[in-house]
Amino acid sequence: MQYQASVNKFSQPLVQQLLDNADKLRLGIEKLENGCTIIDAGIKVPGGLEAGRIITEICMGGLGTATISQSPYTTSWPLTINVHASNPVLSCLGSQYAGWSLSHGKYYALGSGPARALATKLKDGAVEPVEELYKELEYRDSAEKTALVIENDALPPVEIVEKVAAACGVSPANLTIIVTPTSSLAGGVQVVGRVLEVAMHKAHALHFPLENIVDGSGSAPICPPHPNFVKAMGRTNDAILFAGQVHLFVKGSDEAAEKLAKELPSSTSKDYGKPFAEIFKAYEYDFFKVDAMLFSPASVIVTAVESGKSFRAGKLDNALLDLSFGA
Repeated sequence: MQYQASVNKFSQPLVQQLLDNADKLRLGIEKLENGCTIIDAGIKVPGGLEAGRIITEICMGGLGTATISQSPYTTSWPLTINVHASNPVLSCLGSQYAGWSLSHGKYYALGSGPARALATKLKDGAVEPVEELYKELEYRDSAEKTALVIENDALPPVEIVEKVAAACGVSPANLTIIVTPTSSLAGGVQVVGRVLEVAMHKAHALHFPLENIVDGSGSAPICPPHPNFVKAMGRTNDAILFAGQVHLFVKGSDEAAEKLAKELPSSTSKDYGKPFAEIFKAYEYDFFKVDAMLFSPASVIVTAVESGKSFRAGKLDNALLDLSFGA
């Protein structure tokens, strides 16, 4: 990557903001025996929309902004999260993407946020990133303090905490783990706040040159929470699939920009057309059976910065959004 910044350096003030304002944000703070700080954003405490907004910015490595507003874009669901990243490749793929698989016993979670950019493992006697993606990004961060965001309805066991600290090369006392249940308000916000990230990830899957993505922003409606995990997860996905909007600014030819625009929307997937919870159930709750091309925003604009031309594709689907959100 030509332009690099420390996602850990820029996210640490946001982590401190959660700690300093825990009572105001209705967060639970627990210090483990090994020194690790656990922030509960919705398991035993209420948390809320603002906590989710700040956690979204932490996930983005402090290189992005997230705001909550009311938007007339959707018919029935005006509450919206808007995200923008100054370096969308590094912010979204190098930090926000939930790419670190963590498990111990029956506990399983995907880790996102700046800690991913520190994590390494030994393979054939050589140190390499835990995730292959970082080889392609040619990025590895260095920092003394770090934070990891986990989407789960239970706090991680100490074995996971020790594993994360060791992989990141920090002491547990310099590690903060933020836990956001999908069914919580904060959890819903931080998942829907990935609307730009899913577009970046799909652009990567479509083999669009990441170095040609100059800038980007996105928005999606904040879904109402649901106590059932599958339905809650379905709603967070559907917010993006049926009403997510993304605008990317890219270098390169008009033809490449137009091709990206046409291929990006969720409606290009063979699995598009019904709420995600129904799709997930039909595939027997196996994520790997779902078409990977489904995970993308509903509508996109791709602007070719060298010619000034913009290409649009996809559309909002209010009917499917209402079906998912329970209007």
